[in-house]
Amino acid sequence: MNKTTLVLALGLCALAGTALAQPGDYPSKPIRLVIGFAPGGAADYVARAMSDALGKSLGQPVVVDNKPGNGSSIAAELVAKAPPDGYTLLIASPSSISVNPALNPKLAYSARDLKAVTKMTTSPLVLAVNPATGIQSIADLIAAAKKDPGKLNYSTSGNGSAPHLGAALFSQVTGVEMTHIPYRGGSLAIQSVMAGDTQLTFGTSPSVLPMASGGRLRALAVSTSERSPLVPGLQGMKEAGLPGYNLEFWYGMFVPAGTPPAIAKKIFDATTAAMQQPSVKASLARDGTEVSLSSSPEQFEAFLAEDGKFWVKLVKSANVKVE
Repeated sequence: MNKTTLVLALGLCALAGTALAQPGDYPSKPIRLVIGFAPGGAADYVARAMSDALGKSLGQPVVVDNKPGNGSSIAAELVAKAPPDGYTLLIASPSSISVNPALNPKLAYSARDLKAVTKMTTSPLVLAVNPATGIQSIADLIAAAKKDPGKLNYSTSGNGSAPHLGAALFSQVTGVEMTHIPYRGGSLAIQSVMAGDTQLTFGTSPSVLPMASGGRLRALAVSTSERSPLVPGLQGMKEAGLPGYNLEFWYGMFVPAGTPPAIAKKIFDATTAAMQQPSVKASLARDGTEVSLSSSPEQFEAFLAEDGKFWVKLVKSANVKVE
C-alpha cells in the first residue's frame, strides 16, 4: 500500500468512525419541530403542549415552527428534504402521510421520504355550526342542506385535510351538497364560522370545543360512530342518525427517511416520555384529545399501512380533488 492509498484509507476510516459516533452525540443543539398548519389550530396546540417536555427528555430546546399551506404538504416536504440527522422533526396527520399523496401524485415528496416514529394523539372531529343558522341537530343540518343544495358553506384547514374529508364523508353518507371553503389552518377555519362567512365545520376538538363552551359555536356531534369520553355530552354519529359514518383523527411524529435508527429510537423514547407527562395528558384532555402512543416505530408503520387504506378509499369514493 503506497502512502497516498494509506492516507485515503485512514481518512475513510476516520469519516466512518465520525458517522458511527454521531447517534451517541445526539442531540447537541436545538431541535426544530415543524407543523403544517397555522398557530392556534389543533396541530399547533399538540406541538406546544408537549414541546417543553420533549425538550427536557432530549436535553435540548425544541422550537415549534409553523409552516402552513397546501394542506400541510409544505411542512411535510420541508422535513422530507431536511438532513436525516434528528434535528428536524414533523408532527403530521393523515393529510400529510396518506391523503395528499393520494390527491396529488406530483407532490415533491412521498410518504416513503418520511420515517414513522410514533403515533401521539387520537381524537374525534367535532361537527359544529354557527348558532345564528338555527341548526340544532344533525337532522336539521341535513334538512337545511337538502332544501338549498350548495348554499351551506363549510370551512376546513385546507384541501385534503381531515376536516375536509370529514365533510366529504358526511355528504357521501347523507347525499347532501355543500360548498367547501378551505383555509390555511384550523383556527382560521373556525374564525370563519364564528364570523358567519361559513356556516359549519368539521373541526378538531382543540379548535372547536373552547368556542363551543363559550357559545360562539354550536357543537352537534362527534365524528365517531359512538359517543366519545373525550367530548362528553355530544352524540356520536350513530345516535345522531348516521350509522354509516365513522371517522377518527390522529397526529404522529415523523423524521426524514434515512435518519439513523439509533437517533429515531432516541426521538421515540423522548416523545413517549413527553406525552406521558401528567401535565401534557391533562392539557390535551381538556380539549378532547387523548394521548395514544405506538409501542414501537415498527408498530406505528404497521398502523399507517392499514389506516392509509381508509383515507385513500375515502379520497376516491368521495371524489375529492385538488382545488
